[in-house]
Amino acid sequence: MATVAGQPSYILRTGCVEAAITQRAAMLAPVAFYRDTPAPIQPYSISPWAEEKLDPQTPPILVCLRGDFICSAFGGNDEPFNGQKLPVHGETANEVWETVSAPSSEAGAVLHMTMQLRLQGGRCDHYTALVEGHNVVYQRDDFSGIDGPINPGHHATLKFPDRRNAGRLSFSKHIHAHTFIEPFETPDRGGYSILRPDTPIADLAAVPCVDGTVADVSAYPARAGYEDIVIICADPSLDVAWSAVTFADDGYVWFSLRNPALLPSTLLWMSNGGRKYAPWNGRHINVMGIEDMTGFFHVGLAASARENLLTRKGVKTCHQIKPSETLRIPYIQGVTRIRDGFDRVVAVEIENDATIVLIAASGVQQTVPCQASFLRSGRLTGLIE
Repeated sequence: MATVAGQPSYILRTGCVEAAITQRAAMLAPVAFYRDTPAPIQPYSISPWAEEKLDPQTPPILVCLRGDFICSAFGGNDEPFNGQKLPVHGETANEVWETVSAPSSEAGAVLHMTMQLRLQGGRCDHYTALVEGHNVVYQRDDFSGIDGPINPGHHATLKFPDRRNAGRLSFSKHIHAHTFIEPFETPDRGGYSILRPDTPIADLAAVPCVDGTVADVSAYPARAGYEDIVIICADPSLDVAWSAVTFADDGYVWFSLRNPALLPSTLLWMSNGGRKYAPWNGRHINVMGIEDMTGFFHVGLAASARENLLTRKGVKTCHQIKPSETLRIPYIQGVTRIRDGFDRVVAVEIENDATIVLIAASGVQQTVPCQASFLRSGRLTGLIE
């Protein structure tokens, strides 16, 4: 274990990827993809206060904040559920994980962590694996011993280059998109939002704002000085749903793959200096959370477990499980370098068990070593069984 950006962290390595996972909250960052090249790619955000001495009352999730992490229950959880008050994004995003094993072999490396969910009940087993030769992180979360609803989610948080519209976002087919139902931030608290609340979105490139203008949320960084939330709900008929950001001038794409039956929606958290209060202090800029999740926006378990705006549109916002059942959620995220002319991802095709193909609007294709069958099986030979 090593201290990385202020947090005790486990280090996983293969020839092409090095990943740090914090002991508290199991946050994944930094990750160096293509580490065996002169210019490794590190796409994830680490908070600017990571090594500062913060107010002792600062929630652990903010102390550690970086990269991707598993949330259960996903959301702020201001409203108790069954009399139980859960922390922001749940125990998994705040408490210390126990290490079960961290083997490595010619196949790659894997870290198995576990946590007893004292408040929610049951247990979560969290696996993070790197496969030799793949610029991909494979993760699986097994929730067991839980009685009732659960709304888990990933919270991948990317740091964009400091250039307007440096990244172009795209997503697999979706059935609904919507701005958050109320102002995400308010001036009386020291925060600012610009997107018009509670607005269905027909076109991600033309989202109404409170000042009468429209915003293109498919390009970022943009809208300096604001924090905003949008949810995008995948077509449930898809076998694989995906999210992608193309950084054409920087020569790479970040992507994620998931089973939409398990993680139906993607929450976009656009954080560009709109929070003026501590520890944010207006300095969390050019950051976007691309959060593949189950839930009613970022509200929490209580709102996700009852009928809501999204369930009325056919979107699942929680899973019902029994103590005897295990909810297993495999997830893939990674990076690929791209050729000149690759402008924006419009399709992801599963070529075979070892390869996917990213297709650009321009027609340029990029083949990527990636075991997409992991989303169905949850297994990686020699690493995760």
